[in-house]
Amino acid sequence: MISPKLQDAINAQINAEFWSAYLYLSMGMHFENEGHAGIANWFRIQFKEEQAHAEIFMNYLNSRGGRVVLAPIAEVPTSWDSPLAAFEATLAHEEKVTSLINNIYALAEAEHDYATRTKLDWFVSEQVEEEDTARGMIDRLKLIGDNGLALYTFDQELASRVYNVPAPLANEN
Repeated sequence: MISPKLQDAINAQINAEFWSAYLYLSMGMHFENEGHAGIANWFRIQFKEEQAHAEIFMNYLNSRGGRVVLAPIAEVPTSWDSPLAAFEATLAHEEKVTSLINNIYALAEAEHDYATRTKLDWFVSEQVEEEDTARGMIDRLKLIGDNGLALYTFDQELASRVYNVPAPLANEN
């Protein structure tokens, strides 16, 4: 059985993951509307990944005898000045998510809940990857600057991204 404190923290994280999904879907729709189908695709894949993260947390909470309580999702932004601005917002958001995961990890340690801590190890590694990817996109977009052809090439590259089921979900069946 999971402690009430950890159950509440994980439920808050489930909501944060769904908010993240909604944010990335909003970004995807913005860039679709702006004619950047590749950037839109990248954010749509992020949307799916964040939904999967919420599902991993829900499955885990249920497996520990906890209760998933879904809360309303707060409003998200709907427009960005540029791809660079969106990826800068992505990095800032992923850094916030990292701090949320770290807080749950610290709580799991304080509660001596080693199963939860072990489950969170995957999320800690995932957040390192998410932040690194966002930083890489920012660096590339800064290099691109106002070069339309380079932005077109970047957009085409992001169009090839495909969704991969995260390991914790792929291994559940």
